[in-house]
Formats: sequence, C-alpha cells, structure tokens
Amino acid sequence: MKKRSGPSASRRTQRSRIPRSRRPAAERGTSRNSTRRKIEGAAASISRTTLLIGAVSLVVVGAAITSVIVLPLQTYLGQGDEIDRLETELERMMAINGDLQAEVDRLRTDTGVEEAARDQLGYVSDGDERETILPFPDLPTDLPNGWPYGVIDEVMNFRMSNP
Repeated sequence: MKKRSGPSASRRTQRSRIPRSRRPAAERGTSRNSTRRKIEGAAASISRTTLLIGAVSLVVVGAAITSVIVLPLQTYLGQGDEIDRLETELERMMAINGDLQAEVDRLRTDTGVEEAARDQLGYVSDGDERETILPFPDLPTDLPNGWPYGVIDEVMNFRMSNP
C-alpha cells in the first residue's frame, strides 16, 4: 500500500482508529425511545390479550348461565300453556267419549238395534213399505245471458250467499 503525503496522511498515522459505527444504537434498531416503545407495545399487547381472554370468558359464562337458568325457566313457563291446551283437549275428548257411550248404551236396547238396522242396513220390518228417495241432483248455476236470466241469476246468488 502506498502512503499518501499531505495533511490528511499525517493525521491518520498519528491516531489509529478502531473501526466502529458512529451510531451503534441506531444501527441495531434500538434506542432509548424505541426500547420504551417496545415496552409500551408489550404492555399494550398484554392488555389486549387480557381483554381477549376476558371477552372469551364472559361469553363462556354467559352461555353457561343461559343453558343452566334461562332455558329451563323458559321451558317451565311454557309448560303452563301446554297444560291448558292439553286440559282443553281432554275435556273435548271426554265429551266425545260421553256421546259415544250414550250411543253404545242406546244400541244395546232392542229399539236401538232395530233403529240402527233401519238407518245403516236398510232393514224393513213386517208391514213396512220400502221407498228409496234419491238426493236431488245439483242443477247448473250458469244461465244464458238475456233479460229474465240476469235477474234470476242475481236472486240465486243472493239466496246462495244468505241461507
């Protein structure tokens, strides 16, 4: 290596310098302020974590309370309506059973058997005449257009709507 001559060369030879960076903290990415920010960030992340754990535990506790208290209470309160509905249905069924029992008691007599045979089987007693009456057929309700039929159509519609 060649030595330089001049004023700068004399300075270099006089002092030997140890090679080091001028701003070691800045090059490492740390300084007093950034260290403080990292500590504050860590504290903030701890509080965020604590907040998240608190929110999750609140949801779990709320779900537990709902499943242990609210749902059984809702079922208990709904049972009153169900009991009322079933009691009404029971009364209706008992009335139907009473009517059917009266029909059974009537059919156990001789007159009840004869009456049922007449109605259901077409039984005819001695000296009776059998006459079959067919139901009246349905008549067409659409009438042709014209003078008398418009009035008749209105009368029929009125009578059909008001029995």
